[in-house]
Amino acid sequence: MNITLPKITPCKDAELLITLQAKIDNKTKPVGSLGRLEELAIRIGQIQHTLEPKLIDPQLVVYAGDHGIVARGVSAFPSDVTWQMVENFLADGAAVSVLARQHQIHMTVVDCGVNHDFEPREKLLIRKVGKGTADSSKHSAMSYVQAIQCIESGMQVVAELPGNVLILGEMGIGNTSAASLLFSKLENIDVALCTGAGTGLNAEAIKRKTQVLCEALEHHCQLKDPIEVLAALGGFEIATMVGSILKAAAEKRVVLVDGFIVSSAVLVASKIDHAVLDYCIFTHQSGEKGHALMLDILKAKPLIDLELRLGEGSGAMIAWPLIQSASLILNEMASFESAGVSRES
Repeated sequence: MNITLPKITPCKDAELLITLQAKIDNKTKPVGSLGRLEELAIRIGQIQHTLEPKLIDPQLVVYAGDHGIVARGVSAFPSDVTWQMVENFLADGAAVSVLARQHQIHMTVVDCGVNHDFEPREKLLIRKVGKGTADSSKHSAMSYVQAIQCIESGMQVVAELPGNVLILGEMGIGNTSAASLLFSKLENIDVALCTGAGTGLNAEAIKRKTQVLCEALEHHCQLKDPIEVLAALGGFEIATMVGSILKAAAEKRVVLVDGFIVSSAVLVASKIDHAVLDYCIFTHQSGEKGHALMLDILKAKPLIDLELRLGEGSGAMIAWPLIQSASLILNEMASFESAGVSRES
């Protein structure tokens, strides 16, 4: 099965970068005194290819799916928590629901492959490819065709969303295992370096989890193509995010990346088209083991580090005011000339 991927234009324009830097340097402040907020403002201007970026109708999308590898005891929570948390999102009771309400950001939950039948309702998109993946330690998590279906579904989700900012979140018991597997396989890194507590495993349980993941990697040791690796080791929600990331970058949206699992989707997308990274802002460094290493490999500088490891898009939502501030500083802060303020001698 073939797939037509969107064309992504790298957004690094040397002339625009010089002009954006000059604009931020000419604000009424010592040069560089707003630190990384200035870098962030310039990054947003580059993504939108303008000196006056606007953050319009940001959309939070939480992608949900179940994982067959949970049957091997890799999570402290049972798979039923996935569908129960989807209901919690829809009832506005989850942490990210509270944060979305705080910032008045619309949230959509996408059922990419939860092992549960949901009643259709507002804020829920049912794009189920299957009722959870297979156990990737023994089989391919999904077929290649299913991986393509997820990517296409993710692209369609974004195509139907308003605004120019995509905030990525996820829910899926067992998906730290999938993220660790993808990271290990795609970057040829010892899986022990990228396997952490997930939902709260103790040291002995992490050791058992690592052994299961080693079995999965051994079972799929011959794969190299990123979509084949995604199919073998990933999750329906991760694969759908990959499609959304590719489409959002092609549409020149600002893409706000949450923690370890979302970053693993970005990693896969970057293997398909490296230019996606130009559009991604990595909002925080997760407390999940492996995320710091993944960010380093992606050459990403997270905005905050609060030792979060909840997922859901919570870190991205907590960082959202920084994104807003950076854009407003670039657009609304006075220049030395307009304010009549003397420059440094």
